[in-house]
Amino acid sequence: MEIGVVGKPNVGKSTFFSAATLVDVQIANYPFTTIEANVGVSYVIAEHPCKELGCAPNPQNYEYRDGLALIPIKMIDVAGLVPGAHEGRGLGNKFLDDLRMASALIHIVDASGKTDAEGQPTDYHDPVKDIEFLEKEINYWIYGILKKNWEKFAKRVKLQHLNLARAIADQLTGIGVSEEDILEALHKTNLSNDPTKWSDEDLYNFVSELRRINKPIIIAANKADMASDEQIKRLIEEGKKRNYIVVPTSAAAELTLRKAAKAGYIDYLPGQSDFKILKPLSPKQQRALELIKEKVLDRFGSTGVQEVINKAVFELLQLIPVYPVEDEHKLTDSFGNVLPHVFLMKKGSTPRDLAFKVHTDLGRTFLYAVNARTRRRVGEDYELQFNDIIKIVATAR
Repeated sequence: MEIGVVGKPNVGKSTFFSAATLVDVQIANYPFTTIEANVGVSYVIAEHPCKELGCAPNPQNYEYRDGLALIPIKMIDVAGLVPGAHEGRGLGNKFLDDLRMASALIHIVDASGKTDAEGQPTDYHDPVKDIEFLEKEINYWIYGILKKNWEKFAKRVKLQHLNLARAIADQLTGIGVSEEDILEALHKTNLSNDPTKWSDEDLYNFVSELRRINKPIIIAANKADMASDEQIKRLIEEGKKRNYIVVPTSAAAELTLRKAAKAGYIDYLPGQSDFKILKPLSPKQQRALELIKEKVLDRFGSTGVQEVINKAVFELLQLIPVYPVEDEHKLTDSFGNVLPHVFLMKKGSTPRDLAFKVHTDLGRTFLYAVNARTRRRVGEDYELQFNDIIKIVATAR
């Protein structure tokens, strides 16, 4: 799974990316500091079942820390987006190309309103306008891909009696759109099955719905510590009107805390509301941490960075962690490792879906599953739950 970090220039995208991944990137107070996409690994964090069950896990594809599971996800920080990017303005073509396979987008917005539409310093710019323009740019990017040969495509679909959803999915396979995404967008827009009858407005409305499904967006209201309570409140309210999750964020504070923790100065886990000083600090370091505590942690409850990532995965993408095991009594695999693996599954997934995730042969020869918590046998119609521990029974090992 890949999550894209997007936004106009100079709003703190690279700082957010660096805070989330601890990958060193160039950070500067001018537009288009990022030209080549930065790629790193971040983590979505959830309580681990062992915290409840009192076991000691041996994680293989995730990290375990203080009763929490740190599940890796791929993150990509792309060049800044400016109005007209879908037409190639700025670094638009490259920006959009780098986002092809992103499952979700974290839109970094300057909540303080101190950067204009081009990413230049200003006295005040309405951040709500940034939410609107970025959404439109990505919509028009997808629209442009379909519109390019739409008339010819629509006639071919009609004359050859092609499956419309499959045919559109084939056109958009390069940006990670599935046939299921297309079917959902068609259902929600209620458009004709004859694409030759679609107007340009119909096509754009279809693309807008498809983008919400295939590349949903969450808003990180960055530089929140420099914004007033009224600015933050308005941004959250305007986001809700547009069905966006908005999280007050200070990427700079998170980056400082994570670097201090890595250097051993403090005990801090991403998403926490406080930290513990482990060794003596200089007066300058002490003051910097005091300001973060006062202006960010005490005010918002966290820096917001981990909250944005968690909400993107668990709420926006509707994913849940599920742990497959071979021994439902000891919660181990065949080597005796306790809860060694975790998979992020779509809400509504079944044990058979999990079996396919583990190995194709397990999915093909699936018989039934056992819920390790209840020790009860469940069929392929069982809906997996958050932090389920599942034994898969199949004819193939």
